[in-house]
Amino acid sequence: MTEPKKRHIAILGSTGSIGTQAVAVVLAHPDQFQVEVLTTNNNADLLIEQAVALNPNVVVICNEDRYEQVFDALDPLGIKVYAGAASIAQVVQMDSLDMVLTAMVGYAGLLPTIKAIEAGKSIALANKETLVVAGELITQLAAQKGVNIYPVDSEHSAIFQCLVGEFHNPIEKIILTASGGPFRGKDRAFLADVTKAQALKHPNWTMGAKITIDSATLMNKGLEVIEAKWLFGLRPDQIDVVVHPQSIIHSLVQFEDGSLKAQMGLPDMRLPIQFALGYPNRLKSDFPRFNFMDYPSLTFERPDTETFQNLSLAFDALKRGGNAPCIINAANEIAVDAFLHDQIGFLEISDVIESCLATATFVAAPAYDDYVQSDTETRRLASERIKTLV
Repeated sequence: MTEPKKRHIAILGSTGSIGTQAVAVVLAHPDQFQVEVLTTNNNADLLIEQAVALNPNVVVICNEDRYEQVFDALDPLGIKVYAGAASIAQVVQMDSLDMVLTAMVGYAGLLPTIKAIEAGKSIALANKETLVVAGELITQLAAQKGVNIYPVDSEHSAIFQCLVGEFHNPIEKIILTASGGPFRGKDRAFLADVTKAQALKHPNWTMGAKITIDSATLMNKGLEVIEAKWLFGLRPDQIDVVVHPQSIIHSLVQFEDGSLKAQMGLPDMRLPIQFALGYPNRLKSDFPRFNFMDYPSLTFERPDTETFQNLSLAFDALKRGGNAPCIINAANEIAVDAFLHDQIGFLEISDVIESCLATATFVAAPAYDDYVQSDTETRRLASERIKTLV
């Protein structure tokens, strides 16, 4: 009996939260996966450690100042080392690759994803901003190239898992669950004085700083709403959000007969990562198992969009269409960075986004260059708005 062919993958953003968990999944299944490419923005030390463990063909360090350190460590091992963001967009086109896991943070993931799709690579999508910024462009390109996009976000993975075996049945609506973040139930008076340290303490998930702040503001759920529209071909009115503090039900699908399917499990990002990398097979794992007796009560509530305005802003951008989601993404990235650097308060994040949505140039039918220009313009507008708040 011949051994199954290994899936050759690239992990973009391998030193981040999703990337490190993806590396753990790969190391647990050496018979299933061969890592060809690892990339990071700045974390040279961990990149070197991962490369020694996984023996990829190529690594890329975006920060060119760290190139020499990485080269000196890995060149003796026969591992090719490149530097700069442009290199990532090139290596994803390698002939040897079957799948690209896009775990880079933010807008930076857009161009490498486009180049990987153009090269016919399957995409395991953890970079939600790619579909937020340019969902129509990405989905059309994937359809033209016959490329499958497998969602890695826990909520979208849950929807995808619920749809397996149901692809011929129309969706009536989907329900994305949200933990509510660390400030669930708090009012705007409380939020006016919250600190960065408080906002970074998520009750259920361990994530990077940017996505943790997005979770606290509910912008992460807003971005997921936009991503879901493109992943599953939905109208805005087919997407609901419900707050589920226990984070056990990861999302649900409602079909036209009224039946609901939910995907459940303990909050552990390794499961959706492994499902995307291994699809259509469910690979055996030693992840902790859910026990109903540990969670005798699962609760649900409406999101408070008056207090957490980012979710409403995301729905507004989705309904407006065009480059509006690109605008809110760029404004959010600048605003969150400013909050993390103690330049603005927590509530001012949504103020910056709302201001940019009102003032940035609207393009109803954007092409790729329009997204690039929109991102640049919005970042400038957001930075100018932040200066008035400091």
